[in-house]
Amino acid sequence: MTHDHHKIHRTYKKGGTLPELPEVETTRRGIQPYVEHKQIRAITIRDRRLRWPVSDELSTLSMAQVHKLERRAKYLILHLPKGYIIIHLGMSGSLRVVDASAPVGKHDHIDLQMSNGKIIRYNDPRRFGSVLWVDDWKTHPLFSKLGPEPLESTFDAEYLHEQAKGKTTNIKQFIMDNKNVVGVGNIYANEALFLSGIHPKRPASNISKKRIVQLVSHIKQTLTTAITQGGTTLKDFVGGDGKPGYFQQQLKVYGRGGQPCTQCNTSLKEIKLGQRSTVYCPKCQH
Repeated sequence: MTHDHHKIHRTYKKGGTLPELPEVETTRRGIQPYVEHKQIRAITIRDRRLRWPVSDELSTLSMAQVHKLERRAKYLILHLPKGYIIIHLGMSGSLRVVDASAPVGKHDHIDLQMSNGKIIRYNDPRRFGSVLWVDDWKTHPLFSKLGPEPLESTFDAEYLHEQAKGKTTNIKQFIMDNKNVVGVGNIYANEALFLSGIHPKRPASNISKKRIVQLVSHIKQTLTTAITQGGTTLKDFVGGDGKPGYFQQQLKVYGRGGQPCTQCNTSLKEIKLGQRSTVYCPKCQH
């Protein structure tokens, strides 16, 4: 391991929140057929200056077989015989599949040349992402304190209600905290709370089990819808721009401050919670 674990964990907490989980999951599905059970012939690193310097070990991975491509929270994990490549897209990063002859752009920092003749290209204009090599991702500090995946059965009303006991944090920031559940970004927190009729400033411990059941259901629903929307643009990963179109979904409140509520026509309010834009209906949400 060439990176200081504590430094990585400390600096990551200051990081951005885009792309959201659905975009990362769509990215995984888009590139999966081109990497799983294929060999990495070579890795070209054009710029190591990402959030943390790109791991030196990547240069030694030629002819390594990729057994699996997995997502955990907003990280992509390539399983290799003797370790793992961890990729985080930061705020502006993307991965796409291109032909070997594709011209290299200004922000194309890393290429994984695969045995099928394709290149998995990492592009990141703002360089807030990361590409790291680790011996064991499950024990790495980036993953040690993460809560359950929102779309898995371990994330249910029983679990969330128990986590919320005694917590005075407002419910919006509570569900956006990766220690409680991963991947509920700002967009999806706004939408799920609206659909559940829960005011974003209500303390987490002050919400009934019945309403928590609804909230969990709507978190799963909004994320699944976003992933389905992204899934319609999987073709973009092959020679396209690598950007799924999951924002096409009809958002009820996010980005609609001051506009009429879709349920009651009351003007939607926009406030800041934890420095994040928060939109809600003062009549429907309480």
